[in-house]
Amino acid sequence: MQIPYQKFSLTIEAVEELHLPYYKGSTFRGGFGNMFRRIVCALKRQDCMDCMLKSRCIYAYVFETPSSDGAEIMNMHKYERVPHPFVIEPPDMDSGFNVQSSKIINPGSRIDFNLILIGKAADYLPYFIYTFDELGKNGIGKGRGKYRLIEVKTDRSGPIYHESTKTIKKAEIDLIDIPDDFRPADGLTAITLHLLTPLRIKYNRDLVVNPEFHILIRNLVRRIGLLYYFHCGNQKPSWDFRAIIKHAEGVKIKTSSLRWLDWERYSSRQDSRMKLGGLIGKITYEGDLEPFLPILKAGEILHAGKNTSFGLGKYDIE
Repeated sequence: MQIPYQKFSLTIEAVEELHLPYYKGSTFRGGFGNMFRRIVCALKRQDCMDCMLKSRCIYAYVFETPSSDGAEIMNMHKYERVPHPFVIEPPDMDSGFNVQSSKIINPGSRIDFNLILIGKAADYLPYFIYTFDELGKNGIGKGRGKYRLIEVKTDRSGPIYHESTKTIKKAEIDLIDIPDDFRPADGLTAITLHLLTPLRIKYNRDLVVNPEFHILIRNLVRRIGLLYYFHCGNQKPSWDFRAIIKHAEGVKIKTSSLRWLDWERYSSRQDSRMKLGGLIGKITYEGDLEPFLPILKAGEILHAGKNTSFGLGKYDIE
């Protein structure tokens, strides 16, 4: 199984004071969604599900990917939405994890954040860049502070966009390569995951506070499989899911310093405040981990759990 993706670093410069919350992913993702719809949606007052243009609409594809043709894929009929084909990784969070704190970015100061596009979403890179550029003119955060989009670059291709030229160069595509067959193998017997942004996983309809390994793997396998099917060519994963989960149940938690971080954001679309708490910290698993390494490495890029488009569920393998 191969999942193409591109990871971009965007540099913005504050034109006015930017009043950003502790978790900046909510600000960038919320503002991006509203501006993206304003730019590409032809019938702005209609719901996507009732729109006659949804099969050809870029907004509908990115935010409301239809699941009807793949309803039986990994029990998709039990869930409301297909995973979004993008992840916005916010700037480094403030130390101390004080969710009540905010930060003022002074005019002239620059900050970076990452954008990951998965599968077919990479075809729409110009729309993403244009949206973030327009978002800066409209303003973000408390007081709608304005910014300039200075540059977009990748590690492999270097700068692909600069405000001075307003042109977008082609960027190389990276591949997440996961073996189709799952075979137990001797080798890695312990691994530590550092959860950098809140991890929200539901199991048996409840948010998980003690992420046993099989629960994490269930989530990653499902997320990876759905991204592969809906955004990389409508092909079913060929994994033996039962064998993967059964083997994952043999891996146990060795040590854990995880704790729950509560925070919330206001959703203008739903006109309500949403609680989006999750787990942060470190957890070490022990057992036969070698065959799970490709799945865990894929999760490093694609994130895990819920609300990944906000940048939640980011972890590093240590």
